[in-house]
Amino acid sequence: MARNWTEVNNNRGNVLRTSYQKGIISDATVKPDSNIHYLEIDVSGAPVTITGDASTSQTGDEIRVTIKNTGGSEASLYFSGDFENTSASISVGETEATSFFCDGSSFVLSRLDSLQNTIVVNQSNVSTTLGGVIDSTKEYFIDGIIDLGATQITVPPTGITLRGYSFDLSGLISSEDNYSMIVSETAVIGSGNILGFDFHICVNGLNSKVYDIYDATGFNAFEYARINYNDCTSLGDIHNYRQGLETGTGRFGGSPSLTLHGTWLGGFRITTSIVRSMSDTTTEPLFKAGTAFVMNSRFLTDMNVDLGTLQPLLDFAPSNFTNPSTLQLKGCIVSRDGVINSTDSNITPNMSNTDICSDWDNNQGLRNTFVGGKAQVTTQSETTISSASTFYNINGTFTTNNLQHFDSPAQGQLRHLGKDPIEFNVLADFNIESTANNVIAIRITKYDSISATFSDFLPQLRQVNSFVGGRDVAFFTISGSITLEQNDYIKFQVANETGTANVTLEDNSFYTVQER
Repeated sequence: MARNWTEVNNNRGNVLRTSYQKGIISDATVKPDSNIHYLEIDVSGAPVTITGDASTSQTGDEIRVTIKNTGGSEASLYFSGDFENTSASISVGETEATSFFCDGSSFVLSRLDSLQNTIVVNQSNVSTTLGGVIDSTKEYFIDGIIDLGATQITVPPTGITLRGYSFDLSGLISSEDNYSMIVSETAVIGSGNILGFDFHICVNGLNSKVYDIYDATGFNAFEYARINYNDCTSLGDIHNYRQGLETGTGRFGGSPSLTLHGTWLGGFRITTSIVRSMSDTTTEPLFKAGTAFVMNSRFLTDMNVDLGTLQPLLDFAPSNFTNPSTLQLKGCIVSRDGVINSTDSNITPNMSNTDICSDWDNNQGLRNTFVGGKAQVTTQSETTISSASTFYNINGTFTTNNLQHFDSPAQGQLRHLGKDPIEFNVLADFNIESTANNVIAIRITKYDSISATFSDFLPQLRQVNSFVGGRDVAFFTISGSITLEQNDYIKFQVANETGTANVTLEDNSFYTVQER
């Protein structure tokens, strides 16, 4: 937190609060004391030291910084308006925990090493901190942009937590060839949770990649927030993790392809993420199916992506997903070289919006999934009525089109293959030819695959109109809602309520099923 001289004078007696992130002091009170204004910092018993360009004695109208602990010990430094006094330091306790910095016009109070569970990583100690044996009980704070060179971060089975100031101020970089930055000791030993916040990664050496990691148990998480990948040759390989999560990430430049291997039990979500300035020569997808890749839960993203000239978004296939509607592309914006083209087959070369595993909606530059379909009579056929007021399956040759998550196991039937959604609207437009003035009934019949039984919906009745020319027709427009679980199907049945005259469902009669 920074306050210049004017701000301190104008805020005397007020509490100045900082963000407390990374150990920054949370409360400092400006108090008037004669002609001196001072910040009083209660460190709650922690031993602290303040150092800076200051004096240990009062000489005039100055700012006094006082540190004290709950044991009653305290000491002060005095700062004049230009913050250019001689260097001095004060301490309370036995070890250094707090530092004071002056830049000539403002001051920043920052506790750098007071948190017991934080290890500060800088260029001078990276080989022994991130390059050493990782202590999974500590958070590794990335203090600046650090060149790892050939140093690898070996993540133990107990995991690692990495944090920086921001993806501008903190970073892990390497230009080594044939290098992997974040690795497991071996595939058998594996790694635990990998958690990262607020830094960037750049691995741009020839044949180099960011990750080569294996889940130690199959129940760990790979989760990043506000991480940018800049000019990476490859993001590398992640094996058998339970789940992945990215929020606020960016991929800028290079060919940052991430390959997922093995069984993922809990899914992968990438949200509020952007991709720009991709290589125009890479053919590697942003997300790639690796060895025995199976996603047992969902893969979901709403990325804003501008692909390179030859680059796919993903190369997943339906066989990589065990459950319906679990490849979820929702609210994406996908372009290639700045041009949006939803018919571009190289965006998802092994999948389409109609596949049973696809659930795509509200996208730009991608086709969307519309669960449902249509069945239309293309060859009419007479239905024999043997008894009045008895329902029979309607005959005819039905041609289906635009079936998404549906199929037609028999003439006139539409069957739901998915698990979600299960609520649908049904619309039918039927012309029934029969004997004039007979009353015809049409109803929907649903097959329940779990109970292996049929259920009938209320019929709609119409009288057959007597037309000049010998063609007598009843007109039906049926609209309603229905619940269809996986493998349930519907069909239509017809009855003559007033006689045994046969009926014919005429050509071009149709019905549709659409998700609600």
